Amino acid sequence: MEAGERSTSQDVLDREWWLRTLAIFQAPRAVFAALRNESTEDVEARAEPVLALVLLAGMAGVLVAPSTRRLLDESLVDNSLAVVAVLVFVTGALYGVATYWIGGLALYVGLRGAGSKGSYLRARHVLAFAAAPLVVGLVFVWPVRIAVYGADLFRSGGDNGAGSAAFDAILGIIGLWAAGLLVYGIAVVERWSIVRALVAVALVVLSLLVITFPFLIPLASR
Repeated sequence: MEAGERSTSQDVLDREWWLRTLAIFQAPRAVFAALRNESTEDVEARAEPVLALVLLAGMAGVLVAPSTRRLLDESLVDNSLAVVAVLVFVTGALYGVATYWIGGLALYVGLRGAGSKGSYLRARHVLAFAAAPLVVGLVFVWPVRIAVYGADLFRSGGDNGAGSAAFDAILGIIGLWAAGLLVYGIAVVERWSIVRALVAVALVVLSLLVITFPFLIPLASR
């Protein structure tokens, strides 16, 4: 009986976190505040929504990469949109997972530097939910852009012009939305002011520069 009750309780929590994932666009404060709960049951309940956000946001990130916009110039792709879709899915998943762990670590370091007592897990989850706007771009903007430009979107110079600039502007606004949501989420979770949350994000950027600087020196010398 107790096992059945635990299973039912977990199912309820699972549904709650899927609903919260959708609610991030309407009531972000409540969603980020709920991340303070790090009980085993709550963490398990939000594992699948976090994974979905990470994978989808990763694909959105890969799509804006300049190299993706030249995929059909490569002979290995064989002028196939199906191959492009597979590459975007695979590389997007890898990029999303890498950003979740490495970006989450940088966020954790920045938050600790600003005085946070939160865990690495919570930092990763804040980053994942803050990436939700990128999923909006993936679901609503990219299908329209692909419908307008077709395969030319993935060829050099295939989508130049005012229309392309308009799509880029929309995606830029979505990126700013995600950045703003990250700052807001930090402020809510940590019970900080927006200014202090901005300081934490600045420390995140600094820590990323410190991590990547040794790799950038050889590239700059070439």
